[in-house]
Amino acid sequence: MSRERARRRAAREAEQARQAALRAERETRLARRRERVGRLTALLPGRPVRIAVQGGIMARRRRAQNGLVAVLFFIVQAIAWLLWSSWAARFGVFVLSALFVPLFFTLVFDRRS
Repeated sequence: MSRERARRRAAREAEQARQAALRAERETRLARRRERVGRLTALLPGRPVRIAVQGGIMARRRRAQNGLVAVLFFIVQAIAWLLWSSWAARFGVFVLSALFVPLFFTLVFDRRS
């Protein structure tokens, strides 16, 4: 019984030693990577000061409107790609969409009237 217990303890200790070696190797690799990244980021110029995103009602509405227009633009492009196999037709739809997006935006979301 004690031999079996000693054998299991030895196997358990060997597994723990293997896990410790793997953990040490992983930590060493991570430390080397952090060092490389640190050296590279030290060469880069400092980041500019970030301006806070405005969170008022008008700003949220404007972001929602811009998102809606972008989604509609991409939907129109996807439909054009699915309907026509001609590159000229696809390009024509892209150009017309790019020209009509400001017009659509002004007509639908204009606040002056």
